[in-house]
Amino acid sequence: MSASAAELKVGDKAPEFEALDTQGQAWKSTDHVGQKLIVVYFYPADMTGGCTKQACAFRDDLSKLAGQDVEVVGVSGDSARNHQLFAKKHNLSFTLLADTEAKVAEAFGVPYTRGEKSVKAEVDGKEETLLRNVTIQRWTFIIDKDGKVAYKNTKVAAADDSKAVAEAVATIKKK
Repeated sequence: MSASAAELKVGDKAPEFEALDTQGQAWKSTDHVGQKLIVVYFYPADMTGGCTKQACAFRDDLSKLAGQDVEVVGVSGDSARNHQLFAKKHNLSFTLLADTEAKVAEAFGVPYTRGEKSVKAEVDGKEETLLRNVTIQRWTFIIDKDGKVAYKNTKVAAADDSKAVAEAVATIKKK
């Protein structure tokens, strides 16, 4: 598993990063950091069991998090097209970023593997094959308004990640 950057610790300055969103548009961290707390959650793949549970939990908790001035961003090695299909099938309204070359994962020190993998899923009654060449481990970070890492979890329980993030947000906001 590769991760070339030195591992980020709580209190470190978060790396600046850019990747394509579900619409194929460049999403730049510099346009968002400082506005809200930014949750950056890395996950292995669209349309897989744990990843779907994690994304749907964030979807279900999104209004509570947004009400606390939090923006959620999911990052995987899937393409923007894969993210479009994933978002459509599961009604995900938060940002998903395509880290197809693992540049964002490397910037955060998140381990990943290379090698083509595929997932089949039905979207709107049509069988789709989602290919990816990068599989990123499940880690979650929160970047505070000063651009620093305020929370890091390297042992994420997929279905409980949004709850853990909500608790971390409450703690961060008390400081």
